Amino acid sequence: MFNILKTTVVSTTFLMASIVFVHAEDVAIKASSGLALHANLELADGKTMADGVVLLTHGTLAHNKMEIIVALQDALKQRGISSLAPTLSLGVSDRKGMYDCAVPSTHKHSDAFVEIGEWLNWAKEKGAANIVLAGHSRGGNQTAWFAAREPDAAVSKVVLIAPATYDAAKESRGFEKNHKRALKDAMAEAKALVDAGKGDTVLKGMGVLYCPGADVTAASFVSYYQVDERMHTPNLMGTIGKPTLVIAGTEDTVVEGLIDATKPLAEAGTVELVVIDGADHFFRDLFAEDVADAIEAFIAQ
Repeated sequence: MFNILKTTVVSTTFLMASIVFVHAEDVAIKASSGLALHANLELADGKTMADGVVLLTHGTLAHNKMEIIVALQDALKQRGISSLAPTLSLGVSDRKGMYDCAVPSTHKHSDAFVEIGEWLNWAKEKGAANIVLAGHSRGGNQTAWFAAREPDAAVSKVVLIAPATYDAAKESRGFEKNHKRALKDAMAEAKALVDAGKGDTVLKGMGVLYCPGADVTAASFVSYYQVDERMHTPNLMGTIGKPTLVIAGTEDTVVEGLIDATKPLAEAGTVELVVIDGADHFFRDLFAEDVADAIEAFIAQ
């Protein structure tokens, strides 16, 4: 483990975004679900897919044009590293921007595994044989989960950027605060429907994730709130089977306990841990450069 000390923060987000959009290539594929999927491909100067690519997955209800993804793609490109950043469909064809909470939630946490796999296959079809799987926040958990259960010879390494942690008591408190009802009662209602084979039943106004009062199917709700130790990304780290880098910020209040939970694994040599002093969950401004530096060094090993 090593720390990256950041003492000066300069806002470079606008510049980064302007550079990215000039050189971005939107890639579209049709998923096995029939939905249209999109990803932003950034090929580094003089590089092709055969030179390797980072497959970068965003966090909860987000998209590939959010600040951290744009900044990381640009910073990696400046370091000669190509990247492919999909927008997860979340059950919506041609989805762009943040998920629209007015749309009833039918998507599941596990849907990302299928779409990561489809983008991985697309990259391989385009000649990539050295692919680094990477993900931020919930996308970090989904990336770790996918890598652990879907080993692929084309995947060389895995990078988890502030990957999601899970604490049942905290989850319950957060749900009650945001959705104004007890999680155990909501889960009992949704789970009963799933167990009865009625997972597609829409729970009106139940709320889910960052969408208070939203309509959500019982199956979608259960997928996000059932107690599963794999939701706590450190529990997955020892099962990935590929060299794994975990990047954490000291000021991250979203994925609480990540650093302490990962340190023993780093000390045992299971993963490599980079702690960026002063960075929050989104590694804003020049902290994205520190993340890119860590990824560059990890790939070069």
